[in-house]
Amino acid sequence: MMTSPWFASWFDSPHYHKLYGYRDQTEAMRFVDALIQRLKPGPDADLLDLGCGAGRHSRHLASKGFHVTGMDLSTGSLNEARRSERTGLRFVRHDMREPFGAQAFDYVFNFFTSFGYFDDPSDHLRVVSNMAESLRAGGTLVLDYLNVRHAEARQTPLETRSIDGVTYHIARWSDDCHFFKRIRIVEGLGLDSMEYVERVAKFGLEDFRAMFSRHDLAIHEVFGDYALNPYDDEISPRLILVARRPGVPRSARLAPRQVLPNAA
Repeated sequence: MMTSPWFASWFDSPHYHKLYGYRDQTEAMRFVDALIQRLKPGPDADLLDLGCGAGRHSRHLASKGFHVTGMDLSTGSLNEARRSERTGLRFVRHDMREPFGAQAFDYVFNFFTSFGYFDDPSDHLRVVSNMAESLRAGGTLVLDYLNVRHAEARQTPLETRSIDGVTYHIARWSDDCHFFKRIRIVEGLGLDSMEYVERVAKFGLEDFRAMFSRHDLAIHEVFGDYALNPYDDEISPRLILVARRPGVPRSARLAPRQVLPNAA
């Protein structure tokens, strides 16, 4: 019997949204603002928020007048995101391991460690290939990942949170290749419980450089936090990569749109 990968079942659980509902919306908006100021997309740019979740980054990008597509595998997250759909902002259910457009976007954003989840290492390369293929000539990829050394040094082994009568017992550990987080969920009197295990690959700057180079993406800038300060391997909380496809950027209106068909 085949089972769903952890990210498919966990990200569709209402407990995922309850546990991570504390995420800082103001910080997310400031990060988007800093990126837009730095990258300066044209007014008609087509942007993809890959792994958009409930759409917090997509909404803020669309508020600036860009054409934004949010893409995610989680039906639950997309149901929430689609409440804010309008002209210039749409949400599509799609697995990032499958192609999602040929030269369809000027910018692809992959925020908040929405990468590195897969059992098969070749799937990570497949996603990079899909991101590169979806960019127009001169297009830009922004990938926001954890900084492995920072995460290792600050890992909290055990934690318990209680939210709305639900208790979350969280255990964290790592091996040479991955970070793990086990979330055991206890409701009510604790007679029943459920459990999920997150896993994220320990990818560093050189790992991404190697993956990107195989698909004609060159890293142009590296930042270490959401204020876009310089990256430091020892102390930066994030690894934020700005990579580009070869070619001269052109207006989105000059390139034919070959966006993936409507998905479920």
